[in-house]
Amino acid sequence: MNLTTGSEPTHVLPHDASGSPDFELPDVVLPPQPPWPEAGYRPARYAKSGLMLGTLAGCTSLIVNVIGSLAWTVFGGEALHPLRIIQVYLTFPFGQQALRLDGGAVLALGCLLYLVTGMFYGILFELTSSYYLPHAGVRARLVSYSVLALIVWLINFYGLLIWLQPLLLGGRWIVDLIPWWVGAVTHLVFGWTMALVYPFAASDRSVATAHR
Repeated sequence: MNLTTGSEPTHVLPHDASGSPDFELPDVVLPPQPPWPEAGYRPARYAKSGLMLGTLAGCTSLIVNVIGSLAWTVFGGEALHPLRIIQVYLTFPFGQQALRLDGGAVLALGCLLYLVTGMFYGILFELTSSYYLPHAGVRARLVSYSVLALIVWLINFYGLLIWLQPLLLGGRWIVDLIPWWVGAVTHLVFGWTMALVYPFAASDRSVATAHR
């Protein structure tokens, strides 16, 4: 006796002689992955733009330090030379006497060396970003450059200078006289500037590549 129930009929898929379903699953098409590093990647081109961006970022961080020194003089009650950051950095080659520099060619040379250091950091930032994050947006680049800037700060201050300057010159003026937050902010401003101006340099690189 056949009993009729209220359940819906069961659909049976067609099978071939082997018992396997007589249909093929559609192929899943994945988007093509770009090669890594990208074809035509030229480190020299990015190093060149890193020099330019590093110089600009170095100028920005130096200006921020000058403004900070003036603000400290006005609101902190302690007079600081506008180029206090340069005075302290020059203690590495000249020792404690660099803190008494008030102007002249040596202090100007210190500013130049500060910018040259920024140029080399710019190459590091640019090569790292172009190789690992070639298509990152501004937010991702800000985050990655912030991390890289803090890593550079920690290595320079607490991995090298904290023992190298006392070994060579008998004092660790850079680590002692630059508060940790000033050092961190200085490097962060450098990294943020690099991240924000990167798209402009990227467009220049694209134009240069198109003309090749």
